[in-house]
Amino acid sequence: MAHLVPLSPRAVLLSRNHAKPAILRSGAGRTCAAPRGSQFTIRPRPMTRRFAVTDRHELSTGKSAEIDAFLREVGGLAPVGAGRGRLIFALDATMSRQPTWDLAQSIQGRMFAATRAQGGLEVQLVYFRGAGECRASRFMSGGAGLQSAMAKIDCREGRTQIAKVLRHARAESAAQRVGALVFVGDACEEPLGELSRLAGELGLLGLKAFMFQEGWDFMARLAFREIARVSGGAYATFDRNAPQKLAELLAAAAAYAAGGVKELERRAREGEAAAQLLLSQF
Repeated sequence: MAHLVPLSPRAVLLSRNHAKPAILRSGAGRTCAAPRGSQFTIRPRPMTRRFAVTDRHELSTGKSAEIDAFLREVGGLAPVGAGRGRLIFALDATMSRQPTWDLAQSIQGRMFAATRAQGGLEVQLVYFRGAGECRASRFMSGGAGLQSAMAKIDCREGRTQIAKVLRHARAESAAQRVGALVFVGDACEEPLGELSRLAGELGLLGLKAFMFQEGWDFMARLAFREIARVSGGAYATFDRNAPQKLAELLAAAAAYAAGGVKELERRAREGEAAAQLLLSQF
């Protein structure tokens, strides 16, 4: 009586007449065979690579049920432009940033004004400073609340923590749709590879990063452009001595967060330079 060699876990037996033995090489390199004249043929199941998403949405190998849950979560998010827009407003609050912090505080109201016709805007303030400090406020629906929050914060010596900002934005967007991430800074002291990977995860969630750079630091320009490109967002520079440009950039990004691409296209048709600049990079 013929006996089958023990099968690989990735093989199934299908009833079929074959004169020649069927050979299967498993993923581990082992071979199993059905004897000549057997009633069975061994066919491999397709090899698949599975990924899982942790509670903080870090990619790693694991159970497929976790990524299925993540994809259902992403699929259930409301599209950009549905209801009141949500925007994460992130700033570098290290010591050299005090003049620009004061500028941003004085013009942040433009974001709320730009979105009034689309149902308004909710903004969350995120900032980093000092020795590893990175904080986020609640979402606020008025310029007065945001200005008050910013007035209580002073800039302190420290290194950039852009990766923390991106991880936070990823977690917020996975929990509930965020229309845009706006980051204002002038430096980057972190590995570009990690920032690019995190930006890619934002892109998968549909969260565009709008990276606004003060000055012309080469490493900042390289990193900011890459984050914007990989997430599907946009990059621009400004000079704090010409605050109108930053005000226009913030208003355009807020308009996108509340009204989506259609609102940005409308503004571009009306001749708004900031809207045209952002839209040209999508």
